[in-house]
Amino acid sequence: MKINVLKKTEHELKIEIIGADHGICNLLQKKILTDENVDLAGYDVPHPLASNPIIYVRMKGNLNPQDTLFTAAKKAIADNEEFQKELKKALKA
Repeated sequence: MKINVLKKTEHELKIEIIGADHGICNLLQKKILTDENVDLAGYDVPHPLASNPIIYVRMKGNLNPQDTLFTAAKKAIADNEEFQKELKKALKA
């Protein structure tokens, strides 16, 4: 997986995730939107056969979108670890 920064300003971040699919982008979008300081967040796959997903984050005020994206990724990892733990427990039963 590779990430290209398409736009980076004080309040906005737009990245292309090469090799990603809707799964990771949808998860990140949901985690980003839990931050009340996010003005707008979403992702798009411009063409399903010929392009990579693009994630866009715009913050309210003077907040850094990079920090929000890192926090969202950490929350997604924590959720995945919790799911894995619960799945193992359920499959042992």
